[in-house]
Amino acid sequence: MTFPMSYVIAQAAPAAAPGGNPLVGLALPILLLVVMFFVMIRPQMKRQKEHRAMLSALAKGDEVVTNGGIAGRVEEIGESFITVEIAPNVKIKVQKGAVQQVLPKGSLKSS
Repeated sequence: MTFPMSYVIAQAAPAAAPGGNPLVGLALPILLLVVMFFVMIRPQMKRQKEHRAMLSALAKGDEVVTNGGIAGRVEEIGESFITVEIAPNVKIKVQKGAVQQVLPKGSLKSS
């Protein structure tokens, strides 16, 4: 499909608009960053803070579930590892960060 040259020349780009305030062009990206902070980043920071508080409150005898789905009772707490008893005389050592949630007392006996 070929066009005569006169049509191609007639469709030249319009002249540039006069220079305006450059801050107006930055308003939308800045607004998007602010919205992204409040929608994505801030809730994640809140969850991390709650998780750190849960890990610091761990005590011997707490019933926990790990990220892998292993449920057990905390037997020993170290600086970065905890020992979890998952069955009578069966203990595993996991990182503290692998604890997903602390169960209410007696949860493991009822199941």
